[in-house]
Amino acid sequence: MAWRMPSETAPHERTWMAFPCEGVTLGETDAEREAGYRAWTDVALATAEFEPVTMVVDPSETARAHRMLGSAVEIVEAPLDEFWMRDFGPTFVVDDEQPGVLGAVDWIFNGWGSPDWANAEHSNEIARTVAGLVGAEVVSSVLVNEGGGIHVDGEGTVLLTETVQLGAERNPHADKARVEAEMLRTIGATTAIWLPRGLTRDYDRFGTKGHVDIVATIPSPGRLLLHAQRDAAHPDHAVSAELRALLAEQTDAAGRRLEIVDLPAPATLRDDEGFVDWSYVNHLVVNGGVIACGFGEERADSEARAILEDAYPGRRVVTVDAREIFARGGGIHCITQQQPALEQVAR
Repeated sequence: MAWRMPSETAPHERTWMAFPCEGVTLGETDAEREAGYRAWTDVALATAEFEPVTMVVDPSETARAHRMLGSAVEIVEAPLDEFWMRDFGPTFVVDDEQPGVLGAVDWIFNGWGSPDWANAEHSNEIARTVAGLVGAEVVSSVLVNEGGGIHVDGEGTVLLTETVQLGAERNPHADKARVEAEMLRTIGATTAIWLPRGLTRDYDRFGTKGHVDIVATIPSPGRLLLHAQRDAAHPDHAVSAELRALLAEQTDAAGRRLEIVDLPAPATLRDDEGFVDWSYVNHLVVNGGVIACGFGEERADSEARAILEDAYPGRRVVTVDAREIFARGGGIHCITQQQPALEQVAR
């Protein structure tokens, strides 16, 4: 097989999500839990305006999911312990030598580095469950990795982070050569661009230790959207400047020097837990649109929409409030996973 992960901008068959269920991530109070359910529901309903959405739901939450999602979203039942579909669900790939074949990469998921609060028993079964539902061939991997830890251009380039794929909590015996070989085998990546780190908040207790999908993405080959913290009072001001300097020197799989487009952070610097990692980079591209993170700041949200409209011409950008998702450790991209439409996927 010659597996390749298409760009997120390639046509989708559908988007996959996982509905929240009770646990440390969802919240301790009724108000916190309700806010979590609502945030996931809002993303699902916004996405369903553009393409089919299938929601994996723990049996304990089936009635609530039907009540909140209605008929707009397909529901399938499976045991869950977490609900960040991007990270523990399948990473879909296609076979360019056999156009009708869909693959589903099943990374090892250990709860973002095995912190004491994370659960992974049920999460580790979801990639295979989803693969079975859609008739995809399972591509097993020995790498501990999450879908939010990679971004691709569909032409052989992959963005990675040293503190994720090379982190001792995930892959203590890995080196860049081994990781890159696995990326070639599973998603067809021929060129890896390594970031040394991610955003500051992402290294807190409930962080992922550097996921790239909150830092940078590739809207089209040769072009990169980069989180830009403009306020020097935030530690990510130095981080984003360092990453920009590094990325400006990189070339992609086609040998192109990357054109970097800044995607400025909102003005809010802190919440009750410390410096925020609010990022407009963590958006989802869908058929004919983009589901963008909103942070309740009219000026910043509007500026981000304009940049995304330019980056994804011909797509309608819809902003969904993502503050409750970020409060739980991620964003819109983190809770969604696209399934490519096989008959329309092309290099």
